[in-house]
Amino acid sequence: MDWQAFWLTVRLATLVAAVLLVVGLPVAYWITYSRWRWKFLAEAVFALPIVLPPTVLGFYVLVALGPHSPLGRGWEALTGHTLAFTFEGLLIGSILYSFPFAVQPFAASFAAVDPRLMAASQTLGVSRFKTFFRVILPLSLPGLVTGLALSFAHCHGFSAAGNLVRRAFGRVRPEPAGLGVEVRTAAPQRTRSYTKENVLRGMLALIT
Repeated sequence: MDWQAFWLTVRLATLVAAVLLVVGLPVAYWITYSRWRWKFLAEAVFALPIVLPPTVLGFYVLVALGPHSPLGRGWEALTGHTLAFTFEGLLIGSILYSFPFAVQPFAASFAAVDPRLMAASQTLGVSRFKTFFRVILPLSLPGLVTGLALSFAHCHGFSAAGNLVRRAFGRVRPEPAGLGVEVRTAAPQRTRSYTKENVLRGMLALIT
């Protein structure tokens, strides 16, 4: 057993779960309580990693973190090395890919809180910020644990599955693996067409 790879995966999954706890709570709160008319579009975007093939999301992450992007150039100027194909880049990609697995359980647990309890808290003069930490968060604890467990397991499992797929690549080639072939053979036009098609199909599946 490759213990170095194992502990690297555990470290990555732990960091992903911790970051998603901090980032996912305000996003889930907004999803639950916002009355914005077009909120369903934002929810569809947040849920895209569930329906997109990993290679499609990975392609866009590579583009966003590459040396020709503002983020990639800024990171390289700050640290002296590129962000793509580093642990930090892998962390960012894993956070994006596991994002809905944390946010959706968080939002579901917030929606299950009795609104009368929040109304009573605000009637007593408690601010929304304090109401969140004193009322909503304690009552949503099971959903928070579920979201953290799912994001950790998803990140950990995907990293392990990625190793198996890489070893089998060439003998089994499902549709998403075709993107890897397009990138390796330097076919940018076909790669962009493939990724746009998958994003469009994913958005249509989520909003219909």
